[in-house]
Amino acid sequence: MRYLPLLALAFAMPATAQDRPDPVRLKATVAKLVSFGTRHTLSSPDDPVRGIGAARAWGGAEMTRIADACGGCIVVSNIARTMVSPRTPDGANIVDVLGFQQGSDPRRVVIVAAHIDSRVSDVMDAKSDAPGANDNASGSALVLEAARILSKQKFRATIVYALLSGEEQGLLGGQLLAETAKGKNWVVTAMLNNDIVGNSIGQGGASDVKTVRVFSEGIRASEDLPAQIARRGNGGEDDGPSRSLAKAIDGIAGTVPGGLDVFVDRRPDRFGRGGDHEPFLKLGFPAVRFTSAVENWDAQHQDLRTEKGVVFGDMIDRMDFAYLAKVTAINVATIRRLAAAPAAPDKVTISGDLSRDTKVVWAAIPGAISYRVRWRRSDARDWTDSVTVSGPETVLRNVPVDDNLIGVSAVAADGAESLVTFGERGKR
Repeated sequence: MRYLPLLALAFAMPATAQDRPDPVRLKATVAKLVSFGTRHTLSSPDDPVRGIGAARAWGGAEMTRIADACGGCIVVSNIARTMVSPRTPDGANIVDVLGFQQGSDPRRVVIVAAHIDSRVSDVMDAKSDAPGANDNASGSALVLEAARILSKQKFRATIVYALLSGEEQGLLGGQLLAETAKGKNWVVTAMLNNDIVGNSIGQGGASDVKTVRVFSEGIRASEDLPAQIARRGNGGEDDGPSRSLAKAIDGIAGTVPGGLDVFVDRRPDRFGRGGDHEPFLKLGFPAVRFTSAVENWDAQHQDLRTEKGVVFGDMIDRMDFAYLAKVTAINVATIRRLAAAPAAPDKVTISGDLSRDTKVVWAAIPGAISYRVRWRRSDARDWTDSVTVSGPETVLRNVPVDDNLIGVSAVAADGAESLVTFGERGKR
């Protein structure tokens, strides 16, 4: 096996001033979404100025405007289904607004998503004002800003910009998109769910302007018991595809000038809570959730009111748009890298029982000019060592399989690197 020198990989292209997320534009998008009064999933789908229908129509028009500016590089369309759930007992037409920026490999997709719907204290109240500034006009603004920036480039993977409905009624829009991806046989490299990403001051005045949380599963929700037992035997509890995605985001964030530190939160979501990435996890797709470092629960799912001097409600004056721009920048850099990179190896097989050396084998990946084989001692969380090789197998000398965890990523000619696929023991 010929070993190639390690590359100083450029995971994200340097951003010009024009390509940086703009706090002013993000604020204008949030203000526009707030102006629809409520975006409750059960509010009017037809009123031109108030309700979920007006908000979705505006979001689709904004994507179309971005598409027009890039000569039609984004195709805007809706997917819809009538869905019945405990919070939509009479059925509701769930509509997701999608923009497709087709890559040279149209079946492989990177999804950046946010839910556009909002709510107040009563989850069934579709009439009261529900501004939903941070939850989740912030994420919706991020998706549109990412589309504006990334539409200027071409990529291997198709980027899907998604404004989802029905999150507050039971993750319905996320379920609709995940099932659509499964039904159309998309190869989902990553689903980035952005939900509550625009505040830096939380409950009780807690402040954090330097950190964003990225939630990810370890053991996969889609794995059956034998697969979980196999992962346990391989030592891969901290290296499932979604955790690999979160770790990659952490590394990418370090390349963003003046950016945020990523807190890799090692659970699928906040304790006892959920988001639109979870339907993707159930179907086996890599997915994570971005959320602000601190949350203000007085500004989440609340009727607009003041009680005993405490102001309740999700209003725009509680947001930090410089912070939101930094979260957007991490999303943009992550999408740039993953959409430019080849696919990750589907499976990596390791062997080396009763040996000081470990053999690593995987299938060749179209578009990869090299592969990065990574390893770390089994008591470490992050990769510490690596070597770049030209073909789909190698032997790591004096790296005993008993004491080390191993993974492989694919690297393109421009240095863009896929996610790392964790090495598993082959069948005997």
